[in-house]
This record gives sequence, structure tokens and C-alpha cells, in this order.
Amino acid sequence: MTVTTADLANARALVESVLDPEMPMLTLADLGVVRDVVIDRDDTVVVTITPTYSGCPALVTMRSDIERLLHRHAYRNVRVDTSLSPAWSSDWISESGMRKLRDAGYSTPGRAPATPARGPVPLTLTTRRRAVFCPLCGSPHTEVVSEFGATLCKAHYRCRACLEPFDHVKEI
Repeated sequence: MTVTTADLANARALVESVLDPEMPMLTLADLGVVRDVVIDRDDTVVVTITPTYSGCPALVTMRSDIERLLHRHAYRNVRVDTSLSPAWSSDWISESGMRKLRDAGYSTPGRAPATPARGPVPLTLTTRRRAVFCPLCGSPHTEVVSEFGATLCKAHYRCRACLEPFDHVKEI
């Protein structure tokens, strides 16, 4: 089979349309986990993804959903690779993804903490104070209830103004 640019574009569009299993208002493209989609000389669609965490439990489902969708659209040979370098950053979430998170009632992440280009990464034993605004009333008067939300990438907060609980997508 001769692979055309249309084949590649179609495969990429399919992969990017797969929904995140933990936050299904986002596609994998919105989340920024799709690193590359190529079709090799053996007509294998090779998809490279970077998980939001190296131990992300959703990775197995993402991989399976990508394979199933591509197979359903007549791509017979599919391989999904994982790339951990560079590590995923919440800065990779698209503007569309941020909007979808806000529309779904999530507090969106700010910029990821900067890390040194070279040398050791500073170790801190306490959580970093975030500027988190209530997604319901917009108040900056919020408090962390738990650093561990329903998934690893979320923290649970409460608004001190309207008293409503909400999830915050962590900066990574």
C-alpha cells in the first residue's frame, strides 16, 4: 500500500479525537499527550503518546482506545509507543482544552513550575501554594481539602466564599 498524506492526516485526526478516559470532556489532542503519528514503511500506524504521569492508570485505556479506533477505520497495523522524555507538562493543554475544563467546572492549572535546565531539581517536602480561583464564583479565597483528588492529576478544593467544593487540575 502506498501511504498518502491524506492517510496520515486521517490517522492523526482519529488519534487526536480520542477522549481522555479520566476527563472525557477533553480529547487527547486537547490534553497534549499525542506526541507523534507516523505511518512506517510496513504500513504500521505508529502513535507516540506521553502520559500526564509516568504511572498514569489511564494510559492502558488511552492505548486501547487509540488502537480500537484506528482498527475500526481500516488501519490494520497499529503500534502505540510511550515517550517519557520530555515529561508531559500541564502547559501542553491546549487553549480549547482549558476552556473545556472551565466549562465543565474545573479550576484550570496555571503555568507549570519552572525547573532548572541543568543540575539538580530542588526537593521540597511541602506542597507549593497555588493561586486557585473558584470555577463557580471566581473567588480567590479557596482552600485545599486534599492534594489527592479523584485522579492523580487533580487536587480537591473548597471555596471559602460560596462554600462549594471543586477539583483543580494540578500544574505539572
